[in-house]
This record gives sequence, structure tokens and C-alpha cells, in this order.
Amino acid sequence: MTPERFYKIRSIMEIAFREGNFEEAKKLAIEYLEIAKSRKTDWNYGNAIHHANLILGRIALKEGSKEKAKEYLLKAGNTPGSPQLNSFGPNMTLAKELLEIGEDEIVIQYLELCQKFWMIIYSGIKVMRWKRAINKGKIPDFKGNLLY
Repeated sequence: MTPERFYKIRSIMEIAFREGNFEEAKKLAIEYLEIAKSRKTDWNYGNAIHHANLILGRIALKEGSKEKAKEYLLKAGNTPGSPQLNSFGPNMTLAKELLEIGEDEIVIQYLELCQKFWMIIYSGIKVMRWKRAINKGKIPDFKGNLLY
């Protein structure tokens, strides 16, 4: 497998998902995770773990499997991080979708996992505010964290 495939597959996977081609997106997410197994020292390894599991979780939710979606959210949070994740933080799209159906506790767990790699001081304040909003039964405004 070429390194180029490892760096490009995320975009292809996300396009397939946005276009509603969930079977293709699932296949690509699984491939992304497979490639990642042999590239643990690559800067993109943490991105693969994070984003592939988020796509799999979003697909599981669309298929009606809330429990699988929650498992994938935690797997995404168990990434070791990456230069991008360590700076910009986690993607919160699946977390938001789970909050919308009342799955607050799992999202709090996800945020706690993400704090392990998202070390910048500002992230602590963001996570604290997000947790506070969730504990009050609200869905935080995740802003840019819904995009990357």
C-alpha cells in the first residue's frame, strides 16, 4: 500500500459518506483502519483511528445501531492524537448526533478521552464549557470542531 493512499483515503471516505454512499464509506473506513495498523509511527495514524471510527459510528447511527455508534465514538476518542488533532481538537459531529438523541454520558466520556491528546490550554476551557452545557441538558455550539 502506498503512503499516498493512506493520506488520501480520508477525503475519499468522507465524500462517499456525504454523497450517501454508506457502503463505500464503510469499506473505505475499514481499509483506512487496516492500513493504519502497519503505519503506527506515521503522523497520520491518529487521524486514521479518529476519523475512520467516526464515519463508522455515523453509519451505525444511520442504520439504527445506537450502541455500535457509541462504541465507535469511544474508539475514535482512543486515538493517540496527531499534529492536527492535538492542535484543533476532535471532530464532534458524531458526538453531536448522539447528544441529539439523549446520549450525554457517552459524549462526556469521549471528551475525557480527547483531553488526553488535545493538550493546549484553550482546549481545557472548551471541554469544560462543553461538559457544563451537556450536564445542563444542552447541546454545545461545537463550531469548527464539526468541520475537522
